[in-house]
Amino acid sequence: MKIYTRTGDSGETGLFGGGRVPKDALRVEAYGTVDELNSLLGVAAAAGLPDDLATLITRLQSELFDLGADLATPPDSTARAESVVRVVPGQIDAMEAEIDRYESELEPLTSFILPGGSPGGALLHHARTVCRRAERRTVSLGEAEAISETVVPYLNRLSDLLFVMARLANSRSGTSETKWLPKK
Repeated sequence: MKIYTRTGDSGETGLFGGGRVPKDALRVEAYGTVDELNSLLGVAAAAGLPDDLATLITRLQSELFDLGADLATPPDSTARAESVVRVVPGQIDAMEAEIDRYESELEPLTSFILPGGSPGGALLHHARTVCRRAERRTVSLGEAEAISETVVPYLNRLSDLLFVMARLANSRSGTSETKWLPKK
């Protein structure tokens, strides 16, 4: 099988559930931004994060493939229901448990912090901002078309988890957080 198909040369792409849409359609923007986030998580994992965070990233990357498939398959798709991958509430619950566990290792926040720190921490902060963009793109899609009810909460919780992971990566590397000092 060749990697190129030439089917997208006209500026359209196929959805999992069938049908073709422009490559700049809201649905494609949403799952394309999720794909960008997934790649950025791979970069963060390659930056030398602690083993438990790198392992978690691998799980999250697999879940982001699920999320991308969910977004690429409209809920009213004619695809067989058993073949459609959807994000499930248990994935959100698992992220909340990770957030709680990792936050217990951190000092409580007393002010806003600037994104940055260690290479891994900075990349996780960057991933958080891409996750927020994916969430915005998905909200826009949801205003125009049907989407699964779990995708926005999943992205919202993932951005929280990435924030906590960034803080933890910095803490474990001995890198202090820089507080935001607003001008008076």
